[in-house]
Amino acid sequence: MAGVGGSVRCCTCNPSSFFLRKPPSPVRFRLRFRLKFRTNALFGDWGLGNRNKSLSSSTHQQQFSFSLTDTETVRVSVVSSISDVPEREWDACAVDASGPHTFNPFLSHAFLSALEHSASAVRETGWMPHHIVAKDQANNILAVVPLYLKTHSYGEFVFDHSWANAYHSYGYKYYPKLQSCVPFTPVTGPRILLRNTAFKDQILDNIVSAMKDLTANSQLSSLHVTFPSENEWLKLTQKGFLPRIGMQYHWKNRNYKNFDDFLMDMKQSKRKNIRQERKKISDQNLIMKRLRGYEIKARHWDSFYTFYRNTTDNKWGTPHLTREFFHELGSKMGDNVLLVVAEEGDELVAGALNLIGGDTLFGRLWGCKPRSYYPSLHFEACYYQAIEAAIELNLKTVEAGAQGEHKIQRGYLPVTTFSCHYLIDEEFREAIQDFLDREASQVKLVIKLLHDSGPFKEGIV
Repeated sequence: MAGVGGSVRCCTCNPSSFFLRKPPSPVRFRLRFRLKFRTNALFGDWGLGNRNKSLSSSTHQQQFSFSLTDTETVRVSVVSSISDVPEREWDACAVDASGPHTFNPFLSHAFLSALEHSASAVRETGWMPHHIVAKDQANNILAVVPLYLKTHSYGEFVFDHSWANAYHSYGYKYYPKLQSCVPFTPVTGPRILLRNTAFKDQILDNIVSAMKDLTANSQLSSLHVTFPSENEWLKLTQKGFLPRIGMQYHWKNRNYKNFDDFLMDMKQSKRKNIRQERKKISDQNLIMKRLRGYEIKARHWDSFYTFYRNTTDNKWGTPHLTREFFHELGSKMGDNVLLVVAEEGDELVAGALNLIGGDTLFGRLWGCKPRSYYPSLHFEACYYQAIEAAIELNLKTVEAGAQGEHKIQRGYLPVTTFSCHYLIDEEFREAIQDFLDREASQVKLVIKLLHDSGPFKEGIV
């Protein structure tokens, strides 16, 4: 499941220090910066800072325009809330961008507006909405981009804290920065959501240019696009963004008829271990249920919020999502929500939140009641119930979120994830590029090693 804890404070610097300190020479800077990264190959340094720093609204006032033809002009502007965009038009962009059969529910107006309306991703929490909207002369929306002005690096799952620390150590400001992503959700999908028109490639090129101009004109350090599709990642890399790769664990449906059919593809030792783990659930007199839509009541969301807070508290994390978020999610997204719950008698004791997409089940959050421990319940609720649901719903993939090598022996294999980063300062850009090249080599090696020692029988890919 995607983690929601582990948030730490990141540093911002005193603006006056820029004028008091002598800028580093390129050679000295690169040596020191690379040394920092070398000791933090896959995980950044953690710093301190104020996540509630005040943000300027000047970026909202900027508008850009470009010509599609001699007679057609497109205007690109920034809106301060997704509520400023009609739900029908936002979702039309999202469906066209991902395709109806692979629709990503996290890109929907319902999900993103639930984050804003519940005060989970708003200015006060360091997620100031700066969504991009492109319109033609008839005021038709041709593209949208989920975009945020951020004062920290919480809830992103692509770690750049060491970059912020390096900026700070040389008297530069790393925050605020622009971030195109789904807040608190490491889910892959398009970020520039384009309608299907004859000019979509031209519109994409100009939106990217507008975003880069917005970053430079607002005197921000950087623009980050995290967990884009691979195709989008390649296009942005060609336009001057630094490419970065990461890793997640996904389960693939090989046309399985049921869970036992899936188990037959596993090595004998792994198959035995899974069966033993699943047996522990009934031995503890736990009942597992999968609830959708109207089956999920207010009491379920209240209990799940308690479970969620228990998870973040136990992991010394930050509870980014409010209680209101879960209630709003349930009311807005209906049957796209799958809540797995565990009951002990009449009491709800644990839950796992999933969203259902066009061909994918997305596992997101998990938790159980405080001061309780149920052996193997986490694996059952998060992984095995998700696999069963995906088989029943004829879905191709289960995305179990970030982290967790323990997922491998349960049938989830590593896949590559993507992000790309546009940095204004050339010296920092060069040093970060060097780090990303070395990091990519490590990630690719780890993915290969994990695949080679995977849990499936020989010949099962």
